[in-house]
Amino acid sequence: MVSRKAVVIMRTVPIHELLNRIRWDAEFAHGNFELGYFDRVEERIIVVPFAEISFPREDPQAFRLVDGEGRIHRVPFHRVREVYKDGQRIWHRPEGKAA
Repeated sequence: MVSRKAVVIMRTVPIHELLNRIRWDAEFAHGNFELGYFDRVEERIIVVPFAEISFPREDPQAFRLVDGEGRIHRVPFHRVREVYKDGQRIWHRPEGKAA
């Protein structure tokens, strides 16, 4: 269970710092994380399990995911709109803010 205080704190953390914390802080990373990113083709937020994305070393400002048809997608961090932990939103990007 994530406390309301944790939700408020996470909103002020830059997305790259939150993603690094999920990746490298074993205690914080307990739970099921999901990322919601804005898909420009579908014009909506798509939520994907954190376990299904990868972080290429050669592209430190983006993550990759493979869709159901086997296509690889590069998603820049500025398109991440929401982060969920155990089904509760812990971070979101304010409307109209691109980065």
